[in-house]
Amino acid sequence: MRKISRRRLITSGVVATAGVAGLAAATRIAARHGLIPPDCRGVYGPGETLTYAAQKLLTRHSLAREFPRSMISAKPFLNAVAPFSDAFKAHQALGFSDWTLKVDGMVARPTTFSLSDLRTLPRKSQITEVACEEGWSYIAEWIGTPLSHVLHEVGVLPEARYVVYYSIEPDWWESVDMADALHPQTFLTMGMNDGDLPVGFGGPLRLRVPRQLGYKSVKFITRITATDSLRGFGKGLGSASPEGGYSWFAGI
Repeated sequence: MRKISRRRLITSGVVATAGVAGLAAATRIAARHGLIPPDCRGVYGPGETLTYAAQKLLTRHSLAREFPRSMISAKPFLNAVAPFSDAFKAHQALGFSDWTLKVDGMVARPTTFSLSDLRTLPRKSQITEVACEEGWSYIAEWIGTPLSHVLHEVGVLPEARYVVYYSIEPDWWESVDMADALHPQTFLTMGMNDGDLPVGFGGPLRLRVPRQLGYKSVKFITRITATDSLRGFGKGLGSASPEGGYSWFAGI
């Protein structure tokens, strides 16, 4: 008789319960295993919960597809961004030499990193696809350091469950759970296609989360906060995305 893993058993229970007794019962199972997303409110809440719980149980250690260099998009899609703030323009005028990343919250050693500091950390690259919820996509090489290395440097506390990350642009912030924060493909990106990361694609610093839709890969990162709860951030939905009508978890 083939053995069934505990994770597969839990996953099967979540999915089967959703089909037999409805999403409310599936939510109770997900809650029992700590798999309730912050945007679980309202009519779509149970569906958000089922999606998050099922994907987390089935794909916790999976990798986003990586491509050969021959498949890098010749003309990566450059989506529009809001007019840059005066603060961003001031950094840009200095060639981003004064750009910093503040890491705080539930960490042993709150630290402010310069771009030079970040470049001393282990450098890696990945060729992955940016997939937008609007239907467009492109493949590019992303060069930087895994977020896990930065979290190790600051001593993220074991009680931390989420990482919140902020753009220099107002009201532009996101978060991921600690499993995605520590995932080996979640990068603090400073380079693209063998060069510096262009401003239009998030330079000088972008958080790349290739296992989720493009809006989770926030541009112009200036701050990261580790926390055990997302209730005190914004409207308590986990990020700016669900405040604007999108899902907090955007797994692909």
